[in-house]
Amino acid sequence: MKKMQSLFVNSHPCSILLFNLILFVLFYNTMAVIKLPPNETYPAIFIFGDSTVDTGNNNNRVTPSKANYSPYGIDFKGKVATGRFSDGKVPSDMIVKELEIKELLPAYMDPNLQPQDLITGVCFASGGSGYDPLTPKLASSWSLSDQLGMLKEYIVRLQGIVGANKTNFILTKSLYLISLSSCDIANVYFGPTSRRYEYDFNSYTDLMLKYGTQFLKEIYSLGARRIGVLGAPPIRCVPSQRTVAGGVRKQCGEGHNQLATLFNAKLTTLLDSLYKDMPDSRMVYLDIYNPLLDLIEHPEKNGFKIAEKGCCGSGLIEVAPICNPSSAICTDVNDYVFWDSFHPTERAYKIITSQIIKNDGNRLFGHQ
Repeated sequence: MKKMQSLFVNSHPCSILLFNLILFVLFYNTMAVIKLPPNETYPAIFIFGDSTVDTGNNNNRVTPSKANYSPYGIDFKGKVATGRFSDGKVPSDMIVKELEIKELLPAYMDPNLQPQDLITGVCFASGGSGYDPLTPKLASSWSLSDQLGMLKEYIVRLQGIVGANKTNFILTKSLYLISLSSCDIANVYFGPTSRRYEYDFNSYTDLMLKYGTQFLKEIYSLGARRIGVLGAPPIRCVPSQRTVAGGVRKQCGEGHNQLATLFNAKLTTLLDSLYKDMPDSRMVYLDIYNPLLDLIEHPEKNGFKIAEKGCCGSGLIEVAPICNPSSAICTDVNDYVFWDSFHPTERAYKIITSQIIKNDGNRLFGHQ
C-alpha cells in the first residue's frame, strides 16, 4: 500500500505560491505526516493551476510566462531549467514523491511524455492562468478551459493504453489538485485592466467562483472524486507586490489580501455545498494563506533570513523573463523564502506544503 504523499504585470507568470497545490508533501525534515486509510491507494495524481504547480506546460508556448532557462532550475537535478518556477522542484513533484507514485510529475504538454507517465498522472497547470478567463488571455497561457480540454484528451489517450475499465478505475481513485487565484487578483483585478472598475470585491470573487464551480462539476462528471483546492495566498505580501503597491517602505499591506480572504471564505462554503451535492466525492479547501503569511512574517522560525525579496536579481521585481541568465543570484538560496519576486524556493515550498498537510490533509485523505 502506498503512503500519502506597469513593468511586469503582463510578463510575470503569476503564481504565487501556492502552492499552489501545495498539498501533501513531507515535513521539511522529510518525515511523512499523513498515512492513507486502510486499503486505500492512489494510482495517479492530476494537477491543474498556475505557475506554482506548473512543471513545464508553457515551455513550447508563445508566452512570457515560462521558466525554461537559467537561473531557474539551478538546484534541480543536473541544474536543468525544466519550466518549473523555482530553483528546484515544485509542489507537484513533492506530492507524487510522497505518494510513492514517481519521482517527478511531468507536464502534459511535454513532447517527450511516455505512455507510462500517463498511467500515473500528469500536470496540466500553466503559469499565468486563473479562474477569470481574462487572466490567461493576458498572460497567453493555458486557460482553465484549456486544461479541462487536456484532461479530456488525456482520457482518450489513456483508454488507448490501458482500456476503458482501467481508465475509469484510475480516474475515480486518483487525486485532483487545483491551485489558482493569485494571477486573477494580482495581474487582473489589481493589474492594468478594467476589472476593478467593473466589479467590487464581492462581485469579482463571485465571478472567479462561477468558473471554479463549472470546472469542479466538469471534472466530477469525468470521474474525479477526491479533490483538493488551494485557497488564495496573501499575495499582497510577495516581493513583487510589495514593490508595486507597498509604497516607499514596500510594506505588506491590505487590498489584495482582503480580496484573497473574501475569496477563501466563499470557496470554503462552496466546496462544502458541492461536496454534499456530489455523491461519493470529497472536496476539501486547503489553506495556504495562513501558513505562507506566517513564514513571511516569521522567517527565522524555519531558519530563513530574508522574506521581503527573492534570490534572483534585486529580488524586488525579477520574475519569468526578468529573472534570466544575466541576473545575479543570492549567495545562499536557503536563506530566502522566495526564489524570484513571486515564487518560493524549493525549501520554502516543502515547509509550507508540510504545514498544509498537517492542517488540512487528513480531511482530504479520509481521516476525519
